[in-house]
Amino acid sequence: MTATSPARAGHRSAEEIGRTPAGPRSLPELGRTRDVPLPDVRATTLDNGLRILAARRAGAPMAEVALRIPAAAPGATGDPAYTAGMELLAETMPAGTASRDRVGIDDELAAVGAELGVGVDPEWLQVGASSLSDGLPRTLAVLADLLTAATYPDAEVLRERDRLGERIAVARSQPRTVAREALQRKRFGDHPIASEMPTAEAVAQIGPDRVRALHADAVVPGGARLTIVGDLDPDAAIETVAGHLGGWTGGHAARELSAPPAVEPGDLELVHRPGSVQSQLRLTAQGLSREDPRYTAFQIANLVFGGYFSSRWMENVREDKGYTYGAHSGQEFVPGGAVLSVDTDVASDVTAAALLETRYELGRMVAVPPTEQEVESARRYAIGSLLISLDSQSALASTLSALDAVGLGVDWLRERPERLEEVTVDEVAAAAAELFAPARFTGVVVGDADVVGPRLRALGGVS
Repeated sequence: MTATSPARAGHRSAEEIGRTPAGPRSLPELGRTRDVPLPDVRATTLDNGLRILAARRAGAPMAEVALRIPAAAPGATGDPAYTAGMELLAETMPAGTASRDRVGIDDELAAVGAELGVGVDPEWLQVGASSLSDGLPRTLAVLADLLTAATYPDAEVLRERDRLGERIAVARSQPRTVAREALQRKRFGDHPIASEMPTAEAVAQIGPDRVRALHADAVVPGGARLTIVGDLDPDAAIETVAGHLGGWTGGHAARELSAPPAVEPGDLELVHRPGSVQSQLRLTAQGLSREDPRYTAFQIANLVFGGYFSSRWMENVREDKGYTYGAHSGQEFVPGGAVLSVDTDVASDVTAAALLETRYELGRMVAVPPTEQEVESARRYAIGSLLISLDSQSALASTLSALDAVGLGVDWLRERPERLEEVTVDEVAAAAAELFAPARFTGVVVGDADVVGPRLRALGGVS
């Protein structure tokens, strides 16, 4: 039917379908989502300590590999040289092995539609790979070669060292990086978890011999876990991994990061950033681990406060006051638990006002508990976002690996929607009153102290 042709007999437009003589049709209520369609997971641990998880998801002819190796710094405090060395190791591990140079590695991976990347943080060295399912054996062969025979050629290490130093220098000039480092120090002091990014000066001191020594020390199988998700037979995948990595050895088990100290409530710290036209507000409090019986109620309470676009805090500081483009609250999981983060960026002239409104919304979570409508909206969002977050093979592989590291399996994910459906308004209100009380928080404000300092100090609770 063209735009000018008469309507077909019996045809109704979308507007006509959506209305009745009594007015617009009401939308049906959303049904309950009781489980997530997830595959079974096979798991085994090799004699060298490498744990393998494999699951079949046949939506695409691809396989995702997620390898996580505990790689904590030795000692009880952060070591800038270790952090710098591990960053350079992650950058240059794919540069070559005893039998493959960088070009050969890239060509071999490309032949099976594969990509491979390496990253590091204070807790983990992570290697991710994606390939066509029938190319998994070749991808694993390259991975095994990198883990057991990476050579870190001098020229490659020195070239990447210069590039990494330049990138770090640029990153450290950014206000969000300054705020993140200040927040981590405020939360965790000199614990190694606070050492997320080295200085360019520390990177410049790392040579190829140091990187090779770090590989021998940190890239070991004991305590590592490799997760594979894709269009594959799990038993065959485990056998393939064992064939390639069963001979991987190490002089000791991988070092796991110790639990950091609990976040202590207290005044916010004002961090001076001269000439800044914006301020970064970063509040934090102790969070909850996934195993805590209050976790589900806390998740909903967090969404109500600031965990998604329709949250109370976002409505206040963005939609009503116009202080910011975005405000967000959420958890970061750390060994032994989690921390709650509340962050937003605002113009210098409204820094004190934004902090006042943030404290007000935290207090309102205690004094004015989440309503049934707020809880239901957050519940639907939590269930929907969970389903979306697990839609891809790579996301599922990463999630399964992270859960396995804390002793949780795929059943925890399967049962998650039902737990979200069953949590009550009263339970959410109790979690909100306990965990969002303003007195539980500390944090930092990064900005020009000469501009924002007087009003912040007048508010109190800022030092």
